[in-house]
Amino acid sequence: MTVIQGLIEHINLPRMAPVRQIFEDTSLPDVDAALRESFRTSGVAERIKPGARIAVGVGSRGLADLPLLVRVTVDELKKLGAEPFIVPAMGSHGGATALGQERLLAGLGVTEESVGAPIRSSMETVELDRLPNGLPVLIDRYAMEADGICVINRVKAHTSFTAPIESGMAKMITIGLGKQKGADSCHAHGFGKMAEHVVEMAKIKLAKAPILFGVASVENAYDKIAIAEVVLAENILERELDLLKISKASMPRILFNPIDVLVVDKMGKEYSGTGTDPNITGRAPTPYIKLQQEATRFVIRDLSMKSGGNATGMGLADIITRRLFDKIDFNATYANHITSTVMLGAKIPMIMDNDELALKCAIKTCNSLDPGNIKMVRLENTLHLETIWISEALLADAEANPAVEILGEARAIDFDADGNIADTMAAAA
Repeated sequence: MTVIQGLIEHINLPRMAPVRQIFEDTSLPDVDAALRESFRTSGVAERIKPGARIAVGVGSRGLADLPLLVRVTVDELKKLGAEPFIVPAMGSHGGATALGQERLLAGLGVTEESVGAPIRSSMETVELDRLPNGLPVLIDRYAMEADGICVINRVKAHTSFTAPIESGMAKMITIGLGKQKGADSCHAHGFGKMAEHVVEMAKIKLAKAPILFGVASVENAYDKIAIAEVVLAENILERELDLLKISKASMPRILFNPIDVLVVDKMGKEYSGTGTDPNITGRAPTPYIKLQQEATRFVIRDLSMKSGGNATGMGLADIITRRLFDKIDFNATYANHITSTVMLGAKIPMIMDNDELALKCAIKTCNSLDPGNIKMVRLENTLHLETIWISEALLADAEANPAVEILGEARAIDFDADGNIADTMAAAA
């Protein structure tokens, strides 16, 4: 037995029960049809000339139905006689390399074969102007050389600041199409100025680049698309104000607050820009975001394969496992943090050799006044919050909440021979 094991071996783990959190389901019955109808009524057709080369900006986030959104956009542009091509619009992600960004798109299901358009990936940019404070406004060279540009993005709450416009089409235009250098410029003065920079840089690009329209999606609490629409360039900033309000009202959350220990099975870029969404965990990399969830200790068990080793945001946790640590690509992770200038998420938390030790360490250090009744919640990730696990101490709250359905009896956590949790969220459902 190691010294660490000796310090926490006596800690009792709570029995856990699977529950279903019930949210309003406003998903579109047919996303394909809804988006095509929006193309038909948007007025985009009047802006597309036969043979026009249209750059379609696609980001690194795991949007619901992303390949479908891109494929429909490409198809509708082709119907209008255009020649669309894909440009990665993801700032510094993908290790800030052209090949890395193309591979990241492929990992999200966006390839030439899947969407019907070639991918032109480059980190070269063109400077369009400068803000009054001297920061350059940059845009992807391939996009700028095209006859027209559109961007595809989900409108949602940002993970590092709260403002009228956060993460959506404007951010895609400013940071995504800005590539690493443009993202670096927008982040240069920190997240305290981010909301202002995103909008001011987007205004310049909308005025000086051939941006024609955006494709906006809003997802509900079940990670399903509730809105999919085409927004003309001149309406992007105004429409995004309304879409963000709708998105925030539709966000899922943990229906138990406060808690002693929060456990997230996997972090990753497809779940949140910070690996785990601060709006869900209550742990943020900056002080510029308003949060509600409270968790004394936060454990992350693993890193998703789709992240490609990018563990941006791991520092928001108190404890991670050796399994997660061994998957970290520090070049990809640090490139992300150096560009954003936010260092907290790059810090390495306490590392435990397996899940059992991680959970026991979290309980030992959470300073609960009632250690025999630990309030623990376990999530698969911070994007999918329908089925979760809660400790016995939270069952009374669950029974009293009509938005929570208890799916099974509380039982001891099942660990394998290596001390890692053996059950899965899928089994709970």
